[in-house]
Amino acid sequence: MNKKSVDPNQDGGVTRRKFLGTTLVTSAALLARGSDAIFGAESSASPNIATNPTWKLGGDLIVNRLGFGAMRLTGEGIWGWPPDRENALKVLRRAVELGVNLIDTADAYGPDTSELLISEALYPYPKGLVIATKGGNTRPGPGQWVPDGRPEYLKGCVDKSLKRLRLDRIDLVKLGDGKPLR
Repeated sequence: MNKKSVDPNQDGGVTRRKFLGTTLVTSAALLARGSDAIFGAESSASPNIATNPTWKLGGDLIVNRLGFGAMRLTGEGIWGWPPDRENALKVLRRAVELGVNLIDTADAYGPDTSELLISEALYPYPKGLVIATKGGNTRPGPGQWVPDGRPEYLKGCVDKSLKRLRLDRIDLVKLGDGKPLR
């Protein structure tokens, strides 16, 4: 019988060895230098999260440690409009009222739906609100995510996000897989 060689990296998945190695390196960096070593950000005076509610993102954007992830504002399978659009708008407004000043979204959420809801609910945006978005995925259907990292596609993602969000600039754009956690 011919045994087939198994390459753990063949399918692009994370092996236990890779995961543990990354975890050990990350933990060592956190212990040695604090979270700034990992995230490239500065925390305000106190390292205690209870007394230090803000974080400097990129050195100049001060955001609260608790932000709002807008992926689940959309319909089933992160697809289409939510069943209760008015409630989704209320949730966004209430988050900002409660002090959230970082909203994380992506063009693939809906697709387009999450960004459109954010601008509908919050535009004109309050001073200090940071909207982070992601690009790099196409959505052929509910629950389906197809990565596309071509530069021309990513440029189009940013241009369209600017229009949907009614912004002249986006403070933080990420290349993300956008996939919901399983």
